[in-house]
Amino acid sequence: MHSSHLLLEEPIRMASILEPSKASFFPAMTKIVGTLGPKSRSVEVISGCLSAGMSVARFDFSWGDPEYHQETLENLKAAVKSTKKLCAVMLDTVGAELQVVNKSEKAISLKADDSVVLTPDQGQEASSELLPINFDGLSKAVKKGDTIFLGQYLFTGSETTSVWLEVAELKGDDVVCVVKNSATLAGSLFTLHASQVPIDLPTLSDKDKEVISTWGLKNKIDFLSLSYTRHAEDVRQAREFVSKLGDLYQTQIFAKIENIEGLTHFDEILQEADGIILSRGNLGIDLPPEKVFLFQKAALYKCNMAGKPAVVTRVVDSMTDNLRPTRAEATDVANAVLDGSDAILLGAETLRGLYPIETISTVGKICAEAEKVFNQDLYFKKTAKYVGEPMTHLESIASSAVRAAIKVKASVIICFTSSGRAARLIAKYRPTMPVLSVVVPRLKTNQLKWSFSGAFEARQSLIVRGLFPMLADPRHPAESTNATNESVLKVALEHGKASGVVKSHDRVVVCQKVGDASVVKIIELED
Repeated sequence: MHSSHLLLEEPIRMASILEPSKASFFPAMTKIVGTLGPKSRSVEVISGCLSAGMSVARFDFSWGDPEYHQETLENLKAAVKSTKKLCAVMLDTVGAELQVVNKSEKAISLKADDSVVLTPDQGQEASSELLPINFDGLSKAVKKGDTIFLGQYLFTGSETTSVWLEVAELKGDDVVCVVKNSATLAGSLFTLHASQVPIDLPTLSDKDKEVISTWGLKNKIDFLSLSYTRHAEDVRQAREFVSKLGDLYQTQIFAKIENIEGLTHFDEILQEADGIILSRGNLGIDLPPEKVFLFQKAALYKCNMAGKPAVVTRVVDSMTDNLRPTRAEATDVANAVLDGSDAILLGAETLRGLYPIETISTVGKICAEAEKVFNQDLYFKKTAKYVGEPMTHLESIASSAVRAAIKVKASVIICFTSSGRAARLIAKYRPTMPVLSVVVPRLKTNQLKWSFSGAFEARQSLIVRGLFPMLADPRHPAESTNATNESVLKVALEHGKASGVVKSHDRVVVCQKVGDASVVKIIELED
């Protein structure tokens, strides 16, 4: 029987499994977001991560102070210079996160069937009998029999370092729980997740606002990852907040879906946000295990149809301390790609893992193999059908460019864009070849000084599957004559040749504006 969605022709594919994977300039079309931390903040390691395929660096403010993150960011800038690989910056907020306050940072052992008290009194010392937490409304939010999950930040779900608690009784503001499995909590920060319990804490805390308006503004962050997004209103409020902060009006807001509330309001959140992060760590605790895959498939499909980037987290936990992922994890990464994910986000694996560079490289190789069997034809038809007719002008140009590129077996699509929108639309149709988005800067003024737009737009395409940006020379303005476009095209083709994406006699599809018209043309390269 012919399978409708996987291009696996038996005799050919079986042989090709044994062929070694070919190296190419772009490790994979799927992007990799790496979280920088203790094990991945030296210039040397970050350079290795960039060369292995990381295109977005995530700075997680759940731990570490702004000075610490600033040092890491300076190292990232040095690494970008030395490797000549662009990298975008993502700031991850703390949001409505429940934390255990363990001031002494001593390891805490909990034994199965013992009881432990969760108290809002943060003056108390954390011990195996008493755990102070940063939220005073827990006793009002939970009821007897509820499940609370407690683990080191970025818990891997390993049952020796994280613990399940069951609420036994409520005493005033305290919550008395029974420990369900023995575990030792080590490290400075443990987070609490009360399964399917709405927590009345703001999505953007005061601490988050302070970090965004100081560290975020100073460093012109490309992405704001909004933890614990529960309603579309959360995204609107965050956008209103950042839009008043200088250059940050250009920052894209990615909603992080990590609990039942976010899942319930997914459609409205998707409309408001610039992209979605499926935080499977917490979702996996809020949802029954058998439902996690369903949510992933449904959410990725919706993001794909909306043409908004979707990022999947928690894929190779075991690589935090192993050189190879488990078979299940390797399959999971490939399935995320086949489901339509734009990027894979690595947390603990790069933050405190022993093999950050190897992890990025391994994930990149798995993604590249999955992309080879991604059924573009079926995906294209689904997307075009979803968009319906009549299509908008831009949409029809973008889909035609992809269709043409596939028909003539083009090696690359080159798209001239100043806002980045045209390039993102082309990427939405998931072409099988890379899309070089040539971002043509626009000159703008705020009456005090002149500046060029373009850097934000170029870096923000680093999270979209298949999009590879390059900044054009600002001396060639976007809306100018055909002749300057030709010279920019020449530069783009040189870049393509140098990176090994284009060689002589290749066909290239170019998508550009000439005057008021959008043009798709096919060119064949000479020697």
